[in-house]
Amino acid sequence: MGEMQNRAEQEQRDYFLGFWDYETPKVMVVKNRTLGVIYRGVQFLVITYFIWYVFISQKAYQESETRPESSVYTLMKGTAVHGDDILDTVEYARPSEGGDVVSTILRREVTYDQMQGLCAEYFNIANANCTADSDCVEGEVDFDGHGRRTGKCVQYYNHTFKTCEIQTWCPIEEYAALREPALVEAINFTVFIRNSIHFPKFKRDMQKYLNKCHYDEEKEPYCPNFRLGYIADQARENFSELCRTGGVIGVFINWKCNLDIDPSNCKPTYSFRRLDLRKDQANSGYYYRFAKYYSKHGVESRTLIKAYGIRLDVIVHGHAGKFSPIPTIISVVTAMTSVGIVSSVIITFISYFKGFKVTALTLSTTNWFFFTFQPSSAPLSVTGSC
Repeated sequence: MGEMQNRAEQEQRDYFLGFWDYETPKVMVVKNRTLGVIYRGVQFLVITYFIWYVFISQKAYQESETRPESSVYTLMKGTAVHGDDILDTVEYARPSEGGDVVSTILRREVTYDQMQGLCAEYFNIANANCTADSDCVEGEVDFDGHGRRTGKCVQYYNHTFKTCEIQTWCPIEEYAALREPALVEAINFTVFIRNSIHFPKFKRDMQKYLNKCHYDEEKEPYCPNFRLGYIADQARENFSELCRTGGVIGVFINWKCNLDIDPSNCKPTYSFRRLDLRKDQANSGYYYRFAKYYSKHGVESRTLIKAYGIRLDVIVHGHAGKFSPIPTIISVVTAMTSVGIVSSVIITFISYFKGFKVTALTLSTTNWFFFTFQPSSAPLSVTGSC
């Protein structure tokens, strides 16, 4: 009983002391040049991938932030001659000074002198056509129409057919609207975009804007003043077609900042893309309505304007990175582990194919590239033990 107790104590003592021993793996030396070339080649590819792509391209040694705080201020400038009128910012820009969304009017359809009253419903509205008063339900409101029906069937303005009478702003837009020519001079209007960005994790503020310049991808890549015509071209859109249907174009500002170098090198890049449906779709284009109210002969009146134009949505993205030891250690360990996996793959390859001779088992503590290769046609044999 005492002998067994002494043996158990000795085993516990040996286990405790053995915990502090340093161990190294034994290495097989396989003499085959073909296998050696494959092994070194795969190692080279793995190391190249981590050095070039992971560390240099993706900067895996940095801590990053991809959700910056951003502020956008836009201002449209330009003057246009439209018939006998001179138009300025107040006439064509909505709003005249805006944030991350600004639009300009390119074409208008105007309905003058509308007043609250009774008139015929638009004939293209469902169930609007009639032949007798019984075809119209008094008090009914068609939400696709223009007002509340009175229950009467009346002549459709100066046409021979009839539609239901409604209470609304008369005359209705579809009948009385006048189409104005497009504001082609808007192609030279300019949009100034002032963008400031803040990376809270690194407590860094960035902003780049100049007043006396015009954006050019090669000559002035950081200038925030853009011609509407240039924006349309970069979005691969025809400006004349935009004048007819309107459209929504995204202005994408991308900040990619390496905070390990001078912050002055942190500059935005710009790109442009149309966001709404294309012109061959039923709901393509961009337009909105607004009215100008006034009193005429003591009666409240209005001029209704349906405006087609370009709406610019400024969308800001940001990415900042700065050296940090934690992601660096993780990336280095991952790279070393991946190189070690190559050895495991080669050993598995040896296990399934013949023609390689293991000539020795050696101890290596410093060299990762531990295979020595020579041509051999002898069957696989292993000397020693692992």
